[in-house]
Amino acid sequence: MRTTIPIGPYHPLLEEPELFRVVVEGERIVDIDWRTSWNHRGIEKIAESKTYEQALFLVERICGICSTSHPIAFCNAVEDLADIEIPDRAKYIRTIVAELERIHSHLLWLGLAGHYIGYHTVWMWAWRYREPICELFEIISGNRQSYAMMKIGGVRQDIKEETIPIIMKTINELEPKIHMFADAILDDPVMLARLRNVGKLSKEDAINWCTVGPVARSAGVDIDIRRDYPYASYDRVEWKVITQVDGDVLAVAVVRLLEILESIKIIRQCLEKMPPGPLQVEVPEIPVGEGIGVEEAPRGECFHYVQSDGTNCPYRLKIRAPSYVNIPCFRSRFIGERISDILLILASVDPCYCCTNRTIKIDNGKVKSTMTDKDLLELSWKETEQLREHYKGYPGGGLLE
Repeated sequence: MRTTIPIGPYHPLLEEPELFRVVVEGERIVDIDWRTSWNHRGIEKIAESKTYEQALFLVERICGICSTSHPIAFCNAVEDLADIEIPDRAKYIRTIVAELERIHSHLLWLGLAGHYIGYHTVWMWAWRYREPICELFEIISGNRQSYAMMKIGGVRQDIKEETIPIIMKTINELEPKIHMFADAILDDPVMLARLRNVGKLSKEDAINWCTVGPVARSAGVDIDIRRDYPYASYDRVEWKVITQVDGDVLAVAVVRLLEILESIKIIRQCLEKMPPGPLQVEVPEIPVGEGIGVEEAPRGECFHYVQSDGTNCPYRLKIRAPSYVNIPCFRSRFIGERISDILLILASVDPCYCCTNRTIKIDNGKVKSTMTDKDLLELSWKETEQLREHYKGYPGGGLLE
């Protein structure tokens, strides 16, 4: 007998209200459908009545975790439109802030992934090591999130000389912790059994579904806006694009962990190479035209299109966030998996959160019972506990509990 489990449209795993209809036979998922646009904030339309300066603060609030990715993409679009070249120091500062955000976003994801599996030590440790990164943002910008650092033509605030040793000390202390996480996950038999071959995405499907960011790179798609369409100072430092080939939840985790190490490498080089000089250039009147700006957000390519009619307000703004293009690949990743893996696969694309948590279970078209996010978590934790019993006595697994 087939049963439909709707997840949403309000659920803590979902960036905005979205509805996933998961069809199961017993414990196996046989079909999935999704619906979006339950809630419309109208940011693109609101931007048309704001000045370019005001619109920059508006797009910063599209996502709290990616609160510098959208401003950089927007600035890149307007600077492309107006043919503006920002100062070198501003390019390095943009890169440093963007990579600090990538670190804090990936650590947040890692902690929540541990929570969904039932490894609460991972959750607490990941968020503990994320905290100094948030404190760096407060030192640099005055805010832990929504930093207001970006400005068309450059950046608003400098990274002071006395702040550089603090940043260096923080990332130097973080680096061995990331190696510890990576080694612990790869050495833990329960973790491997829980994540390996779960929610697999083939390279062909990753391309066909137009996935971006860690989701695409985990399936062997070698793309990264920072390298392919360089902006800020990414073409002035050495780093590499992290890819895996398995396309499962484990591969996504490995990609994000190794990307943190690359971010540390990028920040370190930027701090060493950042030249003195102005933070911004004078911005002339924005001419008639159109511009495109892209930025490699922690979740993948963030795209902004700006059209100008010569006034001080954008005539048109079009935004494509990475979660919007990553979510449809669930159709390839869910079918054949178990109900207890729903949370892991949903969370693997790193969607943002909604405040209301509710799922209902429908059997033959009638509401039979109510399932909360806690019910789904308990299913996931139960499977982890069963695997712990199975692997008891095996080497590894002592660190992650």
